[in-house]
Amino acid sequence: SPEVSELLTQAKNHAAQLSRDADEMQTFANSSMSFESHATKIDLIREHTNNLGKVLQQLSDRHDAASPWQQTAIDRITPFASELASNIEATIDHLKKNQTHLKTPEYGDYLKANYELSSGLSELIGDYVKYGKSKATYERLGSQLEVPGH
Repeated sequence: SPEVSELLTQAKNHAAQLSRDADEMQTFANSSMSFESHATKIDLIREHTNNLGKVLQQLSDRHDAASPWQQTAIDRITPFASELASNIEATIDHLKKNQTHLKTPEYGDYLKANYELSSGLSELIGDYVKYGKSKATYERLGSQLEVPGH
């Protein structure tokens, strides 16, 4: 489904942005940045996560119309994204309760987990997008060359 492929590309872009933001926020753990700076960045990460969630909902809505490989992609991406969203909410809760303790190892662990989850998700979605493009090229070339089975 070209529509599902486009949604996967959108999800890849959102996940890549999340990964960049989470990477940047990791540097906050050992800095003297204010609570407000932390709160602003985590709110931006939450917004990007919500945007990704909207795309994933659209993918889920089109699950039955998707090709088998796209269904597998949706099935594997969704729980990963849910875990990331839960971790981001836990980070926000921790930040709200510990506004003056921003250099604790626990907070650093939250930030590290956000980065690891977001970068892993970005890589996973990117791999599926690459696979889809390669598969489409293969099928197009097979048809052009009149290879049996295409």
